[in-house]
Amino acid sequence: MPVLKGRTPIQCYADFMRAFRDHFATFMGNTIVEIQVGMGPAGELRYPSYPESDGTWSFPGIGEFQCYDRFMLSSLKAAAEAVGKPEWGNAGPGDSGSYKDWPEDTGFFRREGGWSTEYGEFFMSWYSQMLLEHGERILSAATGVFTGSPGVKISVKVAGIHWHYGTRSHAAELTAGYYNTRSHDGYAPIARMLARHGAVLNFTCVEMRDHEQPQDAQCRPEALVQQVAAAAREAGVGLAGENALPRYDDTAHDQVVATAADRAAEDRMVAFTYLRMGPDLFQPDNWRRFAAFVKRMTEPGAREACREQVEREAEGVAHATQPLVHEAAVALTN
Repeated sequence: MPVLKGRTPIQCYADFMRAFRDHFATFMGNTIVEIQVGMGPAGELRYPSYPESDGTWSFPGIGEFQCYDRFMLSSLKAAAEAVGKPEWGNAGPGDSGSYKDWPEDTGFFRREGGWSTEYGEFFMSWYSQMLLEHGERILSAATGVFTGSPGVKISVKVAGIHWHYGTRSHAAELTAGYYNTRSHDGYAPIARMLARHGAVLNFTCVEMRDHEQPQDAQCRPEALVQQVAAAAREAGVGLAGENALPRYDDTAHDQVVATAADRAAEDRMVAFTYLRMGPDLFQPDNWRRFAAFVKRMTEPGAREACREQVEREAEGVAHATQPLVHEAAVALTN
């Protein structure tokens, strides 16, 4: 909507993209080879359904639907009237709970709740479609700006909402705009939308294992990553990954290597973003483990070599870079 002195937010965003492209023109295609286009909270294509900063939400709450500004309500009203159910267009589900609730606390998300009714299917189809159209608009602007920059890929980040994934309704995914339930695939439409624009799908929680997460919240990060990978493969889009939380241990590194790199060529991730560079990364033991991790991620031979050999080589890298690492650690601490 043209709410910014007669201009839409997407038009203003496109101006910023053009300014970025022009300012960094000499780096495009060499230093800058991928541009991750921010789509929403934390850069992710989702609704701000679980805001952490002010204590409104806490893990593993289901979050809340974000459809109550006048423009969304107007769209919902029109969609309801179009299917001959005007009574469905007054507001979102009235029994979907609040930010910190669990699925079974609510009428809408419980095992046989409103999400599985005709009304629930209507509402979730509309709500998720609005998010897809938002992504489509931003990607259209981004491809229009960056298409003339050879050697530069566009990527889009999708949130790894793994809590309550083991339930039927997948409540936390639904409030974020991903219509993904036990009986409905919410990631295939997103992957197809990215494919239309030649964008890479960047997904998170690649380092997580199911058994490390709270079992009462039915967290299933491994199954979620597998589902998203299948959607990306089916749509023909590249899949990139990142770790959701800062991890510096071998267990997390092993999981990333197994998920992202140690696979058949067609199933391998096209890129991986490591979180995060800070003082902790440059602690001697963490840096040595990170050096071994990078070697295993980038060199097929290193993945086949024994761990002791890789660690010996990483020790040499850690020793050779010690002065730079010390300097970086001091700079980041200060």
